[in-house]
Amino acid sequence: MPAKIYTDKDADLNQLKGKTCAVIGFGSQGHAHALNLKDSGVKVIIGLYPGSASREAAKEKGFEVFDTAEAVKRADVIFVAVPDTKIPAVYNGDIAPHLVKGKTLLFSHGFAIHFKTITPPKNVDVIMVAPKGPGHIVRRQFTEGKGVPALIAIYQNPSKQAKKIALAWAKGVGGTRGGVIETSFKEETETDLFGEQTVLCGGASALVQAGFETLVEAGYSPEMAYFECLHELKLIVDLMNESGIAGMRFSISETAKWGDVSVGPKIIDAGVKRRMKAALKDIQTGKFAKGWIKEYEGGYKNYRKLLAQGEKHPIEKTGERLRGLMPWIKKKSIKGTQASYSDK
Repeated sequence: MPAKIYTDKDADLNQLKGKTCAVIGFGSQGHAHALNLKDSGVKVIIGLYPGSASREAAKEKGFEVFDTAEAVKRADVIFVAVPDTKIPAVYNGDIAPHLVKGKTLLFSHGFAIHFKTITPPKNVDVIMVAPKGPGHIVRRQFTEGKGVPALIAIYQNPSKQAKKIALAWAKGVGGTRGGVIETSFKEETETDLFGEQTVLCGGASALVQAGFETLVEAGYSPEMAYFECLHELKLIVDLMNESGIAGMRFSISETAKWGDVSVGPKIIDAGVKRRMKAALKDIQTGKFAKGWIKEYEGGYKNYRKLLAQGEKHPIEKTGERLRGLMPWIKKKSIKGTQASYSDK
């Protein structure tokens, strides 16, 4: 049975009326939620650590900014918008001591709750509102009168109002304009990690690099390999995004279609699916989470090493030169960003 899709009529912003909502962190998701809620008439304050570079940016947007602990004290709803690995320290140091009965703890990703890197007290609501898009898209769609679809989930509900609060928050950030689906912390966390690792990021990156290497090693020019294995990928993904895989196939040539259906399954074969299942098992058992936490605690050594290796791949130099010929592509430097790719 298809999941129920909640829209504006199913959510009541009055659930947040008279409440103070604290956004802890002012990165990608944090700034988008804060600005959208503020524009929706919700009282929003920002909580940041004393030396945060985001303090001035938040103040410039018209927010009152407090140290994290003070923001938690003042708030009824606390949105924890910091990276997964940093949540335990922020929670234990600044949030947990000030959680009292009646407050609501909100996340946009279930990692910390599902893998129990933190354990909230039983007398607070614990909910999730997870827009299915990066923060800048969540903000832009909202300002255009539209919205990014979102997920909600309820982990603890002592007040019996948790779902109403989650839907109200989703409405405040524009999610009910796009449509909201209810899930669980477990399902959101495990599917999100699986998608990132095997298809969206890890799978796509490895596939592109392997295709590029295969053509270059066979004597073809790096430029042709880049065009065929990376540049045109966006065109195909856009077609899939607009009308599904069948719709994409409708839009390409017969030759491309035949190559798709006859050769594709030989490349992404049963062996790949077996390894995907193994990756999913590592997520489900907590093995991946434990390894990632250990990597963070060890100072991100392997993480930084692997990212640096990726930046040195020949496809990057070829791509940088070719993108310079394409004025319609927005250029973005990644220098100095290695340590902070994610802001859930």
